[in-house]
Amino acid sequence: MANMDVSLKEMMAIDGAFGAVVVDYNSGMALGALGGSKELDLQIAAAGNTEVVKAKLRTMESLGLKAAIEDILITLTDQYHIIRPITGRGGKGLFLYLALDRGRANLALARHRLRAIEENLEV
Repeated sequence: MANMDVSLKEMMAIDGAFGAVVVDYNSGMALGALGGSKELDLQIAAAGNTEVVKAKLRTMESLGLKAAIEDILITLTDQYHIIRPITGRGGKGLFLYLALDRGRANLALARHRLRAIEENLEV
């Protein structure tokens, strides 16, 4: 099992990564973050993406869907943003957020690596 710092470093090692955050979606607070830029304030991204997760969970509940969210992908013209709820023990209410440069990232590989990181994260 990897701790949060190790997991954030592993997220940043994914090709094209320029921002990685572990977020508590109950509070919208970033519990840990690496990277970011002038254009991507990770604290603001954590809070904003908390609303995305909450909205999707409310919609799924309204629809009576029993499935779990694997990940949420937001595709921008030059970036990919991946939100992956943590499903492991102790991870309830948390998600991983990864921002990728679309020109440098392999989306399928990034999703695969993020899944492995999430599975090994010890919160």
